[in-house]
Amino acid sequence: MINKNYDLLGEQLAESGLEMNIVIGAGAIVGAATSIIGGIFGASQADKQNRQAEEAYEDQMEAAQKAADKTNEYNKRAFQVDLQNYRNNREYEYETALRNWRYQTEIQDYQYLAAVKQYGKSVENTSSRLAYNNIAARQAYESEQSALNDLFTEDAFSRQGMLVDQLQNEGKAALGQAGNSRTKALQSSIAALGRNAAIMDASLSSSVEQSQRNLRQIGLQRYSADLNAKAQMMIRPEKPPEVLKPIQAPERIFIEPMKALPGAVQAPTRQSIGAPLFSGLTSAATAIAGGIGSQSNYQSPPIGSTNGASIFNLNANYGGF
Repeated sequence: MINKNYDLLGEQLAESGLEMNIVIGAGAIVGAATSIIGGIFGASQADKQNRQAEEAYEDQMEAAQKAADKTNEYNKRAFQVDLQNYRNNREYEYETALRNWRYQTEIQDYQYLAAVKQYGKSVENTSSRLAYNNIAARQAYESEQSALNDLFTEDAFSRQGMLVDQLQNEGKAALGQAGNSRTKALQSSIAALGRNAAIMDASLSSSVEQSQRNLRQIGLQRYSADLNAKAQMMIRPEKPPEVLKPIQAPERIFIEPMKALPGAVQAPTRQSIGAPLFSGLTSAATAIAGGIGSQSNYQSPPIGSTNGASIFNLNANYGGF
């Protein structure tokens, strides 16, 4: 409640430095007091609104800072997780490449050793076939030579038989006949012997030529068999080049996330505290000045009078406004 006996205007005028004893009408006093009270109330409201706006601004700034801090914390954690995941995947891929390289190297060595074994077996088989061809050719040679020897032996026995028969025929011719008849018989026997010898020579020569052809054929067959055996032999395997060892790729370059700044918060618009107070004092001064003008012929009542007028001490120091 407002104390009706409290002289607010008088106190304000006293603080301003203007000291006058003026008799003012009740209406002017009430108007002046109302203006001053309104100015003080307006200044108080402006100050209150300014404090509320400042508190709201500080709350918004704090909330923006907290949001920026949380964003930065999350970005930092996410960056560290992404970096660690990249390094883990990079190491895993390199280890996997190394395992594949070792496996491919083992497979290649195994295949090369298997090829070497197969080649060794092929060489062994070829050697066996060549040895077999040699034995077969030798046996064929021996068989053909034996047949030729038998032919010479048979020819020799046949020639001996022919000589025996010739001698027997000549003996018979000598004993049984005489003169021209014996001579003719001997000539006939000699001619038959020559004829038979010529036939045997031709047959022997033909048999020897055939035997030689057979021997040459045996040689050709052996040569062909040797060629086939060598053609079927594997080519000597060569050791393949080493499998290239994997090289780890260069590490990626990461850029740390940019630091998030608090969101922009509009600063509060501050209301003037002095303007309402100045306006109230100005209005009070105007009301007092008007009251003084309307009461210029009025005699100041004595102190303590109750006729509706009051005496104020007015301190006028306009430089204070």
